Amino acid sequence: MRFPSSNKIKTLSLNDKEYPANLRYIYSPPLALYVKGNILAEDSIALAIVGSRKASYYGLKNAESLGFKLASQGITIISGLARGIDTAAHRGALAAGGRTIAVLGSGLNIIYPRQNKGLAEEISKNGAVISEYAQDTPPLRQNFPRRNRIISGLSLGVVVVEAAKRSGALITADFALEQGREVFALPGKIDSFTSAGTHELIKDGAKLVESTEDIIEELEALKHSSLNLDNKQKITKKNNGKE
Repeated sequence: MRFPSSNKIKTLSLNDKEYPANLRYIYSPPLALYVKGNILAEDSIALAIVGSRKASYYGLKNAESLGFKLASQGITIISGLARGIDTAAHRGALAAGGRTIAVLGSGLNIIYPRQNKGLAEEISKNGAVISEYAQDTPPLRQNFPRRNRIISGLSLGVVVVEAAKRSGALITADFALEQGREVFALPGKIDSFTSAGTHELIKDGAKLVESTEDIIEELEALKHSSLNLDNKQKITKKNNGKE
């Protein structure tokens, strides 16, 4: 589904001042971003909320609640506009009157999934819908793992809410670790298929989330450590092929 023709899509290059600061210094940043809406300086204080497309009521409820409470604290919510957890997180942020950014695995002229066209339009008025892909690019399967580096790259940390062991959300968590971001995970039922991945993250050292306070407590440290100069320099060297 396309945005109405009256809605302008702009392009940001890596050298533009408006290009997201958090994203600029990751390994392999997008050379250009197509943007519907506005990316503001305040969006550097951002957290990603990601998880299963086949989420349970428990997962959906908690993703929406986290999106709402974090956005109420002035934190921009980043997600991927997918069914399930992503949709719930975006809706929570919007319900709080906060900002949210959706990162697509397709071009901005082809909203996927189709049923989220209205949500995408609402997000574009309260944040931005963005993609590194040309505007008419279809939602090819191989696009989505790659776009996950942008979701984590825009954020200071990634919160995983329900994820199976082979979930795309775990790819986002891997990118977050590579980029020096914090990883949080919401525990679920021990016999839940969609909690197996989050439990594995917790075993591997992800921060266990029982409330938004568990995330907020880490945020000040994330502001100063996740994107410090030394980290930027290391990643910049990688971009230049020196590591």
